[in-house]
Amino acid sequence: MTDTHWDVYVLEYARSKDQPWVDLISGMYQDGVMDLPFSFILARQGDRNVLVDTGFMQDDHSFSQKFGIPYWISPLRMLGELGIEPGGITDIFVTHAHFDHMGSIGEFPNAQIYIQKSELLSWYEAIALPKRFSHLTAIIDPDNLRSALDASIEHRVTLVDGDKDNVLPGIHVRLGSGHTIGQQFVVIETEAGRRTISGDCVYSRRQFTGHNHDGVYVPLNNAVGSVWEQLKTIDKMNDELGGDLSKLVILHDIEGWKGHPVVGEVEGFRIVKIT
Repeated sequence: MTDTHWDVYVLEYARSKDQPWVDLISGMYQDGVMDLPFSFILARQGDRNVLVDTGFMQDDHSFSQKFGIPYWISPLRMLGELGIEPGGITDIFVTHAHFDHMGSIGEFPNAQIYIQKSELLSWYEAIALPKRFSHLTAIIDPDNLRSALDASIEHRVTLVDGDKDNVLPGIHVRLGSGHTIGQQFVVIETEAGRRTISGDCVYSRRQFTGHNHDGVYVPLNNAVGSVWEQLKTIDKMNDELGGDLSKLVILHDIEGWKGHPVVGEVEGFRIVKIT
């Protein structure tokens, strides 16, 4: 292993029940429903333990109840299966601020947090709008923004402005707006080459290949940004991948990260090593 190669794991921690495909992706009216997995990424190198997103925690007013996610296990327990305590997380890359991706950042007191400047500041602006705009922030937990502010006061937040190589050696970020204003996807160097972590830029490889396998990009149905921005982001990801979708890690992958070894399992939730 060189200094820029990371061991990368997908940690599944929740599943929705009977999620309609068409609620997620445009044009999937005839595709019915599925149980959608929720996951986050751990990248390890030496003494560094890096997360891409964090999952969310449960409480009496949990967003998981609001959005129909009945199956959940603590992300902290999943990390514990790999011998990692919350204080051992050194860095967190937040793809975007939706509750299922940013909901546990307050659990990691020592982590430096990397998020796009346009992502964090746009949500502070959106949540301050009159209540009639609240559709925009339906998937935003204000407590997560409070946690981000607390971390900022502690000088543990780095606001990234666009694309940046080697934010950490071998970890690169790319602005991927569309699903949210300042979403980013993350590129990680591994021994097997680069792997691109999707965030929620896409939910399915079909968004690259087209509904009829004609190569016509397919936008999301759950986005606050424009279709134009979404499709430009898919094209940007495709360029990063060189058209090779085997290098793509989709965080909500219903195929269960097919072809990668399962290295752990807790109550039906799997830990998969990306090879």
